[in-house]
Amino acid sequence: MSLLSDNMRYLRARMGMSQQAVADQLVITRGRYAKYEDGMAEPPIELLVKISRYFHVSIDLLVSVDIRRVPIRELQQLPDNRILLPVAVDAEGKNKIEIIPHKAQMGYLMGYSDPEYIESLQHISLPFLSHAKYRAFPATGDSMPPHSEGSFIIGKYVERKDDLKEGKTYVFITRHEGISYKRLGKKKRNSLLLSSDNPFYMPYEVDLADLLEVWEFACSIATSEAQPDDLRPQTIREMFTELRREIVNLKRG
Repeated sequence: MSLLSDNMRYLRARMGMSQQAVADQLVITRGRYAKYEDGMAEPPIELLVKISRYFHVSIDLLVSVDIRRVPIRELQQLPDNRILLPVAVDAEGKNKIEIIPHKAQMGYLMGYSDPEYIESLQHISLPFLSHAKYRAFPATGDSMPPHSEGSFIIGKYVERKDDLKEGKTYVFITRHEGISYKRLGKKKRNSLLLSSDNPFYMPYEVDLADLLEVWEFACSIATSEAQPDDLRPQTIREMFTELRREIVNLKRG
């Protein structure tokens, strides 16, 4: 058994994934994946890169460190566990803002660290945004008014989790939730408390070990005109929320 095989088995078990599920994500057969976990074969470098991106652990640590002996949260803070952010540039060497389409949100979870995938995305340029890396993510649902379904959130890449500030809004990329735009309520030792600006939705916690990327709100792009008197679900919920407040105030009075 090699360190790589032991680490692959440990990381997969920790995620609660079957061999077939991981093999499907890596686009190989379960039998082939099982040989790597059993130490009967070594994956080629192209596949090793995909395995590293899937488990969000650098190749160096995968093949040289017994990950079982290192708490996963501490592992993610190690300088050697740096997963490079692919950056697309134009002919002049300036950063392009890639657009993650609504229909391809789940694909981003596998391709976020793949240069070829990032290069394949459509992109825009906003001259007033500079000196950082930006990416456009789709806004879904009605949890973060006034950003409605169909609009895009332009996020600035946050390199260090220590730079996150309570009260600000971010696009969080996590293993289980996917892409979500939320407000950071509180930073805890091993997790983050995220909340929606729409009080209809309850806050929830995200484990730092499940966090893949964070993008700080920079600006937004609306793709439809707001209607003042529409009855979207968000508007209806806001009406009921306000009605509930008025009832509570009447009871107190």
